[in-house]
Amino acid sequence: MNALAATSRNFRHAARLLGLDSKVEKSLLIPFREIKVECTIPKDDGTLVSYVGFRVQHDNARGPMKGGIRYHPEVDPDEVNALAQLMTWKSAVADIPYGGAKGGIGCNPGDLSKTELERLTRVFTQKIHDLIGVHTDVPAPDMGTNAQTMAWILDEYSKFHGHSPAVVTGKPIDLGGSLGREAATGRGVVFATEALLAEHGKSIKDLTFAIQGFGNVGSWAAKLVHERGGKVIAVSDVTGAVKNPNGIDIPELLRHKETTGSLKDFQGAESMDANELLIHKCDVLIPCALGGVLNRENAADVKAKFIIEAANHPTDPEADEILAKKGVVVLPDIYANSGGVTVSYFEWVQNIQGFMWDEQQVNNTLQNYMTRAFHNIKSMCQTHDCNLRMGAFTLGMKSPIHYYRNVFIGSCSGLEILPISTYQNQMLPLLQLLILTLEICCDLQLEI
Repeated sequence: MNALAATSRNFRHAARLLGLDSKVEKSLLIPFREIKVECTIPKDDGTLVSYVGFRVQHDNARGPMKGGIRYHPEVDPDEVNALAQLMTWKSAVADIPYGGAKGGIGCNPGDLSKTELERLTRVFTQKIHDLIGVHTDVPAPDMGTNAQTMAWILDEYSKFHGHSPAVVTGKPIDLGGSLGREAATGRGVVFATEALLAEHGKSIKDLTFAIQGFGNVGSWAAKLVHERGGKVIAVSDVTGAVKNPNGIDIPELLRHKETTGSLKDFQGAESMDANELLIHKCDVLIPCALGGVLNRENAADVKAKFIIEAANHPTDPEADEILAKKGVVVLPDIYANSGGVTVSYFEWVQNIQGFMWDEQQVNNTLQNYMTRAFHNIKSMCQTHDCNLRMGAFTLGMKSPIHYYRNVFIGSCSGLEILPISTYQNQMLPLLQLLILTLEICCDLQLEI
């Protein structure tokens, strides 16, 4: 099941729990705006190459739309649409004043030089600069992009609109980036894990962990779990996978990868099949890579007791059902990986205020947000007698629904627009002026 179908399925399940009318359900699913642009750049060898860029702006009920920009060969409209929708619910779960957006370019950044990536980023920004903005849509890094990418977007955007540091988050510190932003998603994953485990009377130091994906999120999650006494027994990424039942020395593994660019040939662990990591015996599984990795083919073989969704949409709905029958507790992505967007919000606030926080304040405030969000999710679970994913979805959907109830005329259940006669008193002077103009210009005699 693709990302959009899976997200829509989860949304509709939550909508039934909330008792939403079909009209409201449809209005919440349809994105505010979908953008598709062609980006042609000269390569270093002088040849021209074209890529397709996307930006989906899902909902702005709570505030400016917010979401990452990813560079990956599998970027497509359905994926971007699903991730934009997830960002809407994620921002509401985290209780930050954003709506959802997502963007990307269908390319392999590993095949492009730094100068080619810069050209591509600047061309993409030129195509969408009038549709993003400090109070409109605020991009951030995602898969295949980083602080340097955000610096290019900021510079290109500023050519059209003047210096605007708050137009992107995840920037270099020297350009207005926030301390703690690089580690924010991984740190948020660990705070979420601690909140979940505390609910079950457990702590990180008592458990074993398997982490799929060793990029920014996975490496920070592994490092922080290791620092808290957790035993990381298996790690994988696109270069390979390693395992050690006695626990992997994560600082050493990080140094090895930084030196060699790969997990292969690490002396402190033995190699394993990367496909086996998801079903490796452990207490806590943390998928930090692509979506859809847990599905009906492998869900029955998962041995972990807890799954922390650090990636976006790593678990298909079919896998959810299988895991639930096995008693596996799944902490959903729209909460578990919300640390990144939460600290992005802190960065945006700092840029607007022109007042920067120290790293301890960032981390402490993030922990407060993550802990509070978990308790809010548990409250929704109790209210609707549902699992954590549906608790998170109902929590995330509740705030936009309240917005539409308060803004639109008529009941939220039907969004019934009042008949035009309701506005007769306001429209009558305008109609009279129009008729007078027609009578003068066309020599007509009209009545209302």
